[in-house]
Amino acid sequence: MDAASVLFADVVDFTPMSAAMSPAELVGLLDEVFSCFDGFVADLRLEKIKTVGDAYMVAAGVPRPRPDHAHAIADLALRVRDHTATNPVDGRRLAFRTGINSGPVTAGIIGTHKFAYDLWGDTVNTASRMESSGVPGAIQVSPSTYELLKDRYVCEPRGPIEVKGKSEMATWLLIATRQA
Repeated sequence: MDAASVLFADVVDFTPMSAAMSPAELVGLLDEVFSCFDGFVADLRLEKIKTVGDAYMVAAGVPRPRPDHAHAIADLALRVRDHTATNPVDGRRLAFRTGINSGPVTAGIIGTHKFAYDLWGDTVNTASRMESSGVPGAIQVSPSTYELLKDRYVCEPRGPIEVKGKSEMATWLLIATRQA
């Protein structure tokens, strides 16, 4: 795919929280949260790629291209942020660190057993770095995604930050949809 957008969202302070929960409680909490996110993904016609522990990965523009991939993934990020900010799960307030990047990806299925659709490429790696170097409760976007969003979304410059494997990179925080 020549043009896609990838989102990674990860629960802030997941390790200490999970240490204080039984495995069944932890799975129940993640199932409730990710099932809600799955509904947002379906509404926006996005592609959930996978969950790994407390990380949630979604793409727009795969497996079918769509010109609004960055806008669709931005809308998901805003829904996730706003929902988790106002809806506790089992009495717990969760915050997510979210990162988005846009660009080319390779998509497909690897292996002969337990097939899993996956994405690879620098776009995916950079989206992951946007999440891991992001701000709790915020949505950090890369320069390529910012360029696709800046006319329809309010973004605040975060400034250059050190991004593992990328050196310094300008980033923005996605704030809201721009009012018409």
